[in-house]
Amino acid sequence: MKVLIATQKPFAAVAVEGIKKILTGAGHEVALLEKYEAQADLVAAVADAEAMIIRSDKVTAEVLAAAPKLKIVVRAGAGYDNVDLAAATAAGVVVMNTPGQNSNAVAELAVAMMVFMARTQFTPATGSEVQGKRLGIQAFGNVGRLVGAKAKALGMEVLALDPFLTDEQIAAGGARPVHSVEELYASSDYVSIHIPALPATIKSIGYDLISRMPKGAVLVNTARKEVIDEDGLLKALEERPDLKYVTDVMPDNYALLQEKFGLRVFATPKKMGAQTAEANINAGLAAARQIADFFATGNTRFQVNK
Repeated sequence: MKVLIATQKPFAAVAVEGIKKILTGAGHEVALLEKYEAQADLVAAVADAEAMIIRSDKVTAEVLAAAPKLKIVVRAGAGYDNVDLAAATAAGVVVMNTPGQNSNAVAELAVAMMVFMARTQFTPATGSEVQGKRLGIQAFGNVGRLVGAKAKALGMEVLALDPFLTDEQIAAGGARPVHSVEELYASSDYVSIHIPALPATIKSIGYDLISRMPKGAVLVNTARKEVIDEDGLLKALEERPDLKYVTDVMPDNYALLQEKFGLRVFATPKKMGAQTAEANINAGLAAARQIADFFATGNTRFQVNK
């Protein structure tokens, strides 16, 4: 089988070598498409691919239509909103992610962002400490639990909301369960967002929730840009000069936010939550193993378009 590694933002070289070793060892051919400049380059490259490993690359209906032999796409990471799941299902293509492989990298970044904003972006201005503050975690999965554990080690009180978990499961993960998103925001000095971008969550975090946050609160987004209602965020920051926003996914209105609010807002230039050597290697190797296992045994454990 021909496996295409299609990464506009490449894996580390050691990860690529590891991926190739796993796949060629299982009898597969490996092709590499890195740092491509246009979506058309990806469309052209998939013509004879039977499997594909991607990162944030967009697998659209056009890409799928150009890949008649494609059987599986593995997104090296947790999020998969860059893949057209409906089109993949219609084409009979299995789509998987690699949950948990990037989790620690994202969790460390979330905690670092909290400290960064607490200390006024490391300027000489007087900052504050995170110890003793309340952290609300919106979605208590792999990343959320790691954020909570690291925050507790810093002396924070951890609250969590997750509709897919029981109170007992949340408590076992080291957090105090809350039962509504309104309660989470109203009770937390920091809120760390870990929800996916789905029809029900897109623009779900806006003025109403943000304006409920306590005085001096900070909203931390290492999830997806789309879950934030940017107009509502702007309004809340205008009305509440004590609030701050830090994100790993640059808002469309970031220039305006910077102009109006200065050190109260910060966005990384490019999404970097999973940009560590360790996460890079872990996710890439997991993707390769899943493809090899899929062709050898039919294993679809991590399929997301069932």
